[in-house]
Amino acid sequence: PSQTSSKSGELNSTTPKTKTACPTNRQIGKPVDLLTVKALLALPLTQLPSEEYYFCSASDCSTVYYSAKGTSRFNEDDLREKVYQKRPDDDNVFVCYCFRYTVGCIRKEIEKTGASSVVTAITHGIQAGQCACEIRNPDGGCCLGNVRATLRRITVETNARS
Repeated sequence: PSQTSSKSGELNSTTPKTKTACPTNRQIGKPVDLLTVKALLALPLTQLPSEEYYFCSASDCSTVYYSAKGTSRFNEDDLREKVYQKRPDDDNVFVCYCFRYTVGCIRKEIEKTGASSVVTAITHGIQAGQCACEIRNPDGGCCLGNVRATLRRITVETNARS
């Protein structure tokens, strides 16, 4: 796990090494760095035990983060951002948290032009060192997989209406 010194006031970070099921839906969650949870939690960090945490991506589950020990569980209302995986059809939710692309802005571009420049724009931002998905994205990983899935889904929907 990555560790950041707390001597200088920085937040410690740890990434779980084991697999643990979500206490709400019993599905195995994705390990997420503690720093990601700390960055996105809209609660006092005194309410966040220094434990291993997991991300539950199931859209039909209210839990977003849960601890390996089962002592902590956080829902979307506990976070600073709405979570794309919980609301993949909500036009106002970010699918890219670093560059602030929403499902709706992707939809509008596809409906207007028949294509999207979002993947190219995000890729350029990543290459320029402007990405911070490991902290800004609630799942703690790169958003491009979610962006591409959103593009495919919206393209299919748009073509079906044509």
